[in-house]
Amino acid sequence: MSYQAPVKDMMFNIQHLAGLEQLTQIEAFADAGLDTAQAVLEECAKLNENVIAPLNQPADVAPSYWAAGNKVVTSKGFKDAYQQYCAGGWQALQHPPEFGGQGLPKTIGAVCGEMLNAANTSFALCPMLTDGCIEALLTAGSDELKTTYLEKLISGEWTGTMNLTEPQAGSDLAAVRSRAEPLPDGTYKVFGTKIFITYGEHDMAENIIHLVLARVQGAPEGVKGISLFVVPKFMVNKDGSLGARNDVQCVSIEHKMGIKASPTAVLQYGDNGGAIGYLVGQENRGLEYMFIMMNAARYAVGVQGIAVADRAYQRAVAFARMRVQSRPVDGSMATSAPIIHHPDVRRMLMTMRAYVEGCRAMANVAASAYDAAHHHADAETRKQNQAFYEFLVPLVKGYSTEMSLEVTSLGVQVHGGMGFIEETGAAQHYRDAKILTIYEGTTAIQANDLVGRKTARDGGQTAKAICAQIEKTETELLAKATTSVACKAVSKQLTAARKALIEVIDFVAGNTKASPNAVFAGSVPYLMLAGNVVAGWQLARSLLVAETELAKGNDAAFMQAKINTAQFYAEHILSKAEGIKSSIVEGADSTLAMALDSF
Repeated sequence: MSYQAPVKDMMFNIQHLAGLEQLTQIEAFADAGLDTAQAVLEECAKLNENVIAPLNQPADVAPSYWAAGNKVVTSKGFKDAYQQYCAGGWQALQHPPEFGGQGLPKTIGAVCGEMLNAANTSFALCPMLTDGCIEALLTAGSDELKTTYLEKLISGEWTGTMNLTEPQAGSDLAAVRSRAEPLPDGTYKVFGTKIFITYGEHDMAENIIHLVLARVQGAPEGVKGISLFVVPKFMVNKDGSLGARNDVQCVSIEHKMGIKASPTAVLQYGDNGGAIGYLVGQENRGLEYMFIMMNAARYAVGVQGIAVADRAYQRAVAFARMRVQSRPVDGSMATSAPIIHHPDVRRMLMTMRAYVEGCRAMANVAASAYDAAHHHADAETRKQNQAFYEFLVPLVKGYSTEMSLEVTSLGVQVHGGMGFIEETGAAQHYRDAKILTIYEGTTAIQANDLVGRKTARDGGQTAKAICAQIEKTETELLAKATTSVACKAVSKQLTAARKALIEVIDFVAGNTKASPNAVFAGSVPYLMLAGNVVAGWQLARSLLVAETELAKGNDAAFMQAKINTAQFYAEHILSKAEGIKSSIVEGADSTLAMALDSF
């Protein structure tokens, strides 16, 4: 089954929900209007549909492998596809023109990222990590580091990685033991072992630029003593050419449940005297800088969830149209029919579609807020959009990736027994999706961030400001409720869900200090509730647009599908809000009551 990029849905969101035309009022994005977005998305779709997507299933069967000489050979076709990706300027899409980038907004770049990940998640991880590396250097790198590395990273000639965890550390970066010894010339020698390094070694680019967390001798214990270093695979000469191999080696790659074609490396630093590293920013502020990469990566992983879920949905629809089995229960056909005629199959497909479109809309709106936060001329507008974006990042990452597990599981279910057979391809999406809830911070870590930094810290003000915006959408829905069944239904569910969310916000803001266990016992449900409500809100906004466009006679089939999807989401997904609220506000005691020895 071939992948078809959902360009029309993406353009709908970019225009009507993310407000691209408003972003063009910002000088940096003056030329990035709807015509530009349409052209970019269409070209991106061609590359992903025709070049990158066909590699997905073969690479799952014959993944990257570690070879003699500490080398990694990527799956057949990856190297050529990567060269085409770079030649098309796709790595450079949303990066600054002064370093060779195209300077397009994240609002456009993010949907291109979704296409790439839907086409081939294993392949897409390489450019995704490079994007994070670029962001960190743009923010904290010295002029010398920027001059040396950014142009090559932005062109894709070199790729980037992030080296955080170690065998003993897991997600607890306070336990990092890699060390850095200062040298008289201002460089450092780096020693240590790093694990789970995505594309830590590969054959697609001529150099790999590692960003590595390590402790300088004498640094404080814990997270306050961690510094960040650039450690290139090959040293870079003053003229920009490549020099000697640095003292960093890939000693193995992992054998994984999913994303098999993405080489996940164990890297060893300093076995032959020390890997030369260059300090990023100031000593002991490495975790602060690395969070720049992690935030960019967390948003991108949320987009991965949407992408994999959409690919699973497309495959399920194609199978349901083709698979003939049983007569319809309403007697409308006298013979066996394609299973898409059966009510429960339609329920599963609608659930998949509604989740994907809701999360896509949420992610697209978050990208627009990011663009305004970083480029708008007005300081207050930047501040408001930054707060909105930061609140949405754990929702995009956490809710969208948990959603992808449900959707890809439904994709297997739609296929029935054939879904359990690897040759159909449905199982790959399920396997690929599992890692998304884990890397760049598990769902619980995203929920801890939502509780601590995004809700308790400001007493729930940002969260309640978002709820106030949702209430305005409810008012618009009510104005159409007398003439629109969908608007009436969505209004009812959105209002109830918003009220449930406010009650939880008050519970979190009021109890985090006094009763932390009670609050954090419900942290993941809080994240799921908030993600559900925000995604539902965006579909409610899309419903209002679709009703108007349908009345004008514009693209009737597409607009009617938007209306149906929004109503389904409200009645089948948003309607879960009250139950989730109760589990958070009233359910902590039963979560924590069991004696530890009884587990």
